[in-house]
Amino acid sequence: MATVKIVLRKKLSKDGTLPLCLRITKDRKTSFIHLGYAVKIEDWDEGKQRVKKSHANSARLNNLLLKKLAEATDGALEIESKKTHVSAKAVRNKIKPSTGATFFPQADDFLNGLKQGGKYNQYTADKPRIGHFRDFLKGEDIAFSDITVGLLEKFKVYLKSCHTLPRKTKTSTDQRKRPSIAKPKKPMGERTIMNHLVVIRSVFAHARKNHVITKDQSPFGEDGIKIKFPDTKKVGVSPEDVECIENTELPNPTHDHARKLWLFSFYFAGMRVSDVLRLRWSDFQNYRLHYSMGKNDKGGSLKIPDKAVAILKHYEQFKGNGDDLIFPELRGIDLADEFNTQRTIAFKTSALDKILRNHVAPAAEITSKLTMHISRHTFAGMAGDTIPIQMLQKLYRHSKVETTIGYQQNFIHQAADDALDAVINKKTKPREQPEPE
Repeated sequence: MATVKIVLRKKLSKDGTLPLCLRITKDRKTSFIHLGYAVKIEDWDEGKQRVKKSHANSARLNNLLLKKLAEATDGALEIESKKTHVSAKAVRNKIKPSTGATFFPQADDFLNGLKQGGKYNQYTADKPRIGHFRDFLKGEDIAFSDITVGLLEKFKVYLKSCHTLPRKTKTSTDQRKRPSIAKPKKPMGERTIMNHLVVIRSVFAHARKNHVITKDQSPFGEDGIKIKFPDTKKVGVSPEDVECIENTELPNPTHDHARKLWLFSFYFAGMRVSDVLRLRWSDFQNYRLHYSMGKNDKGGSLKIPDKAVAILKHYEQFKGNGDDLIFPELRGIDLADEFNTQRTIAFKTSALDKILRNHVAPAAEITSKLTMHISRHTFAGMAGDTIPIQMLQKLYRHSKVETTIGYQQNFIHQAADDALDAVINKKTKPREQPEPE
């Protein structure tokens, strides 16, 4: 029968502590599982397998050790009850999860899964957020059971005191020689802070899927910390601005190309740029566009507006065969490599947004913000509350109508405007004059 004990490994760390481990012994052979904690030898009671009261966190650590010992003993009994002959290593493999039972090994495994799944955008967003949580904990790992509502509230306060620098831009050799000037810092906003909590919640969910923790260990949920995103302002350009974008002379082919992509997105109900850049000539059949949206794989078909036909005719001169990409941004890219494809789309979109802001908008005398994604807001703003919500769901390719309702609420203003006018422009009855005596 296998025996499981909590012991100190005789491997002294620089801080003078020894690592706590589970020691599994079977047929005089041993195997060890590191628990992610270390104590000084004078703070350890070897006979009782407990941390002495001289340790600062003795009570909490002993509770954790007892739980780990019970789980390990149960795991050993389970495997031995199913098999007649098992080794110490087999018992260890049964007890120990495939990745660490503390937060950051699971976080690394979560990030690796995003990368392997080709989710470049989420990977690049979530990796620094996990890094901020690591910085908050001064670089140390932490058990899932120690991530409490109170700790996350402190993390929120920590993030509010953090600042982010503007994006780095390429500088010339002459600029590098000049004395450095401190760049203005921007406080971390509430939405950004909420996104940090979301990724921590995602790591908890990942750990549950790996059977490392149970649901009741999560600090999220009905009785846990609340994740509430602040309202965001979604504003598109006006119908008059769209006409200016359409009619402005842009002799520079690069600027004209960015303008055409923006309009093409707008003409197809604000199609996401990631979907626009993936379009092939074979997606257009019988004067209709047939495609599945990349974000949720939602399929559908739309007629080709006449204005979009004119743009397609411009790019037809570069067409090689029916399966070619319509627009050049992703040509030569292995689209089967989803991670690299998403990364390329992000870089190309950033370049297009820069052209739209710095060249197209000034040429069209547009003062409001102009980016590729603004085309989606522009369509939504012009749709307002005049198009049935079920039809907008179809146009936007949302999986749930609730998503469409929530999104479109940002652009429905008529009822509120009418109510405001009704009060301000309300006519009062003339005062009755008293009858003469």
